[in-house]
Amino acid sequence: MLDNEKHAAVLEACGVGKSFGGVRALRDVSFHVLPGEVHALMGENGAGKSTLVKLLAGLHRPDAGSVRVRGRRVALRSPHDALRHGIVMMHQELMPVPELSVAENLLLGREPRGRLPGVIDRRALRREARRLLGLLDLDLPVDAPMRTLSVAGVQTVEIARAIGADAAAVIMDEPTAAISEREVQALFRSIRALKARGTAIVYITHKMDEVFRIADRITVLRDGERVRTDRADRFSEAGLIAAMVGRELSAGRLRARAAPGERLLELRGLSRPGVFHDVSLTVRRGEIVGLAGLMGAGRSEVAAAVFGLAPAVAGEIRVDGRAVRVRSPAEAMRLGIGMVTEDRRGSGLVPLLSVRENITLAYLAACCRGPIIRRAREAELAARAITAGGIKASDPDQAVELLSGGNQQKVVIARALLGRPRLMILDEPTRGIDIGAKRDVHTLIAGLADQGCAVLLISSELPELMALADRLVVMRQGHVTAELDPCSVTQEEVLSYALPV
Repeated sequence: MLDNEKHAAVLEACGVGKSFGGVRALRDVSFHVLPGEVHALMGENGAGKSTLVKLLAGLHRPDAGSVRVRGRRVALRSPHDALRHGIVMMHQELMPVPELSVAENLLLGREPRGRLPGVIDRRALRREARRLLGLLDLDLPVDAPMRTLSVAGVQTVEIARAIGADAAAVIMDEPTAAISEREVQALFRSIRALKARGTAIVYITHKMDEVFRIADRITVLRDGERVRTDRADRFSEAGLIAAMVGRELSAGRLRARAAPGERLLELRGLSRPGVFHDVSLTVRRGEIVGLAGLMGAGRSEVAAAVFGLAPAVAGEIRVDGRAVRVRSPAEAMRLGIGMVTEDRRGSGLVPLLSVRENITLAYLAACCRGPIIRRAREAELAARAITAGGIKASDPDQAVELLSGGNQQKVVIARALLGRPRLMILDEPTRGIDIGAKRDVHTLIAGLADQGCAVLLISSELPELMALADRLVVMRQGHVTAELDPCSVTQEEVLSYALPV
């Protein structure tokens, strides 16, 4: 680091190290971020990114080395301690207070005071909440409880809350993981405004295009060590990927167009008032249909209706040409439908259970003799799923919460596949996982279709849809607006059908 940079750094890690239970997460890592700079922190899951930013945000304390704020060594014992030094962190795993309103979550700990001691000025609270949401071009109901929002809605509130903290340094961990391109553009406008104010920004993402759109410098971590720090314009995408994973990965379309089989799923005029309307689409055996659209377009809600999580009130679902009523996930699974939901932490995993227990949770009947679980049978099923899914775990009985995000997602997928579904619904299957794990999931999805499974793939990443899908169905404001050939359209054309008119 140059002396003038060291003097100017807002936030700095100096040779930090950290271990957990004898496992070294960081080794002699130095990192700094300057005023008005977006410094991207890149690496696969398990590379040490989250540990490093948690040291900078007061969630962990280093075993070796030090943290400095504006050149002064500090001991950050808590996030509140970090906040007093002007450091705000926006976490990848969303942590709202579900029963409080959007406005109360936005200004938690910074509520405007009323005239009387201990009284909050509710009018000022709502006014400031609307202002912060307006910075991201959002029109969320500020009095609605947070529990009523989608994952994407919660994510945008977290972004607005971090932006509104008026911090010297903001750490953003996967801020765009669950939002659409429209919200990404608004976020980037806010980041540029923060840069103009001199705010230092640490930015973690797994999305290659974002890095080169927003970052000034990039630091790459691998296996707990710093591999390279350089200006963003001195990296190529291929070079950045190679630095992250230690090898080159191929890009482009991941599978040849499939010869469509018979119709397995058919939706006819499916509707739920205020959510989606008159949705019709088909998915054939051996085919991947991509469902594209912005946040709030109704994609996840249509998937939830097909899987029986929140049934439609009008229209028809047909499986193998026969009209069916799907009133619960159990009925969907009996019809051969599997699903991976968009929120693996909230509805996909039981964090305190083991890898084995999470995999077999929905299919314990196959492991039972009467009311007794046959542990040997359960262990056998889990072991097969771990091998087939490429899940990296020290032991099947390891707590699933100790796995990386990519391996947690593979556990969720493995459980859905245990029932050998004929139709697989995948809602944001690569959200928040690293590029190596993402490629593994892509390969798995392509393999499912090649084996004759029908796949409905929902993703906010258009490159992902265009690399995998045989057909694209685009939704806007609850309606299907187009069915497109991903091999003959551009991302801009897809977006033109997704953007509100």
